[in-house]
Amino acid sequence: MDYLDTLSTFAAGLRFAELPPAVRAHTGWVLADTLAAIAAGSAEPELRALAKRQRLGSGATLIGLGVQTHPEAAALVNGTGGTFLEMDEGNRFSRGHPAIHVLPSALALCEQQGADADTFLSALVVGYEVGSRLGAASQLRGAMHPHGTWGTVGAAAACARVRGLDATGMREAINIAASLTTATSKRTMLEGGLVRNVYAGMSNRNGLLAVELAGCGFTGERDGPGSLLGQVISERFDTTEVLRELGHDWHLLHNYFKLHSCCRYNHGTLDALDAIEAAQGLLPAPEEIERIEVRSYHLAAELDDPAPRNTLAAKFSVPFAVATRLVNGHSAMASFTWDAVRNPRILALAQKVSLSEDPTMTKRLPMERPARVVITATDGRQWVGEAGVNRGDDASPYTADELTTKFMDLCGRVWSRAHAERVLQATHALCAGEGRLADWCALLQQPPKA
Repeated sequence: MDYLDTLSTFAAGLRFAELPPAVRAHTGWVLADTLAAIAAGSAEPELRALAKRQRLGSGATLIGLGVQTHPEAAALVNGTGGTFLEMDEGNRFSRGHPAIHVLPSALALCEQQGADADTFLSALVVGYEVGSRLGAASQLRGAMHPHGTWGTVGAAAACARVRGLDATGMREAINIAASLTTATSKRTMLEGGLVRNVYAGMSNRNGLLAVELAGCGFTGERDGPGSLLGQVISERFDTTEVLRELGHDWHLLHNYFKLHSCCRYNHGTLDALDAIEAAQGLLPAPEEIERIEVRSYHLAAELDDPAPRNTLAAKFSVPFAVATRLVNGHSAMASFTWDAVRNPRILALAQKVSLSEDPTMTKRLPMERPARVVITATDGRQWVGEAGVNRGDDASPYTADELTTKFMDLCGRVWSRAHAERVLQATHALCAGEGRLADWCALLQQPPKA
């Protein structure tokens, strides 16, 4: 057996009910967090306009919108909605966001065929592990955006698990999916090109398509991931890394959650600001600041635009993130709205932020995502803060209360607090083996509040 046979056998045979309790419990938070990101993203005007263009009907739910459509459209729209606010979970080893590339397609297919909870949750974990492991084993070319690449293969693996394909069928679906990925550009996130938000939606739709094609007799390459990640979009691909402690060391347990409503590469800097405030009390007023110097790893140093053109570009700008955090006193959703992007105090302060790479910090990836911030006031006073491991990583996790507050805040954009509480309770119950998938899906069909 080669690496892909081993991976396919693992994916075809995984049963959620047989997983360790810690994996099942953490899956509940991954599921809840991703669901909340989708629901909150559904309130964005561009997402709602996209949803209105889909053919309505029975089959799969558009989360947060209270309508149903066919599975392919639900996979596309829900996958797109989940990335709009930059609040979806991610994984530092795969350097991307596995769950949002998997959940929408697996859920849409399960709704269509009336699957049970164990099938759905098994598919979610399968897609997460397959996608994240392929991401960790590769090094995408510098101009690539990780969304829409290996996540497509994760989505296909999840859908193949929903269909109940054996190891041979799983391998074929994976191979087909490798040829259905997209050449996603990093410039879209840096420039605020909203097409970037569709990448995860396309991964979900194309992963579902891969399984349908396999069922029709279509075939892929003998080793699709090896070709894609070893020769086309990636600088390297290590098959040993794909299988490292497969079924024992779960990538899902090494994920991170976000409370800062922006790109993960900003989080070290924002954590450093939080550390300054915790140690030294109130930070200086924007008008008292002469300059702010930020040093971080190379990926963060790329986010250097002090005048982002829209809310997406703002989420990928360290100068803006620093400025809006200092002006607003927080880095939640409200700090990255159109009002924030147009705020002259924020834009003026962003111009005072300098950003550079510290090569020693780059070497600390992926175990840490470090940053150092020095704020200098006009009277010469200084505030200095540093961060290593980012909050939300498994090495520095958020509390259950913090994750619950985030869930309620996100879902509050579309649902009442009472309904959001019911959804969160039902999500954890589902992962504890105490609920029916049909009942949980019925909660997701709730229309948005007025």
